[in-house]
Amino acid sequence: MSGSDSKPRDPHHAVLISLRSTFPVFQECRPLAIGIHKAVLERIPGINPQQLRLAMRMHTSSARYLKALTNGETRFDLDGNVAGTVTAEQKQQALDALRERFRKGAEQHKARLLAQQQEKLRQDKLIRLAEKFNAQ
Repeated sequence: MSGSDSKPRDPHHAVLISLRSTFPVFQECRPLAIGIHKAVLERIPGINPQQLRLAMRMHTSSARYLKALTNGETRFDLDGNVAGTVTAEQKQQALDALRERFRKGAEQHKARLLAQQQEKLRQDKLIRLAEKFNAQ
């Protein structure tokens, strides 16, 4: 599957889809070599550097990639060859980013639930008020 079944919203989405279909390390979400964007620019000379930067940010900030970093020991180049190690500090940064993301997600979920509860109470009050006036 090429990923082209659905049209990307933005050019950097298209770049990310292209990276995933061209380089297995992106598709497999393996920890990437430091500076891998330079290798991508060399291999795909016509790629827009800004769109590549945004696509790389999307990829490396995804929960799947951050989990791969926290569990990984080795970094890989575009061909899947070993290209360094994931340091303890990098693992911790990835773990912290995941924790923060999940914390924010839980807060947003809690806020949505509270808003729904408040809206239900407001609707119930309106129904009772309407019933009160209809009864008179």
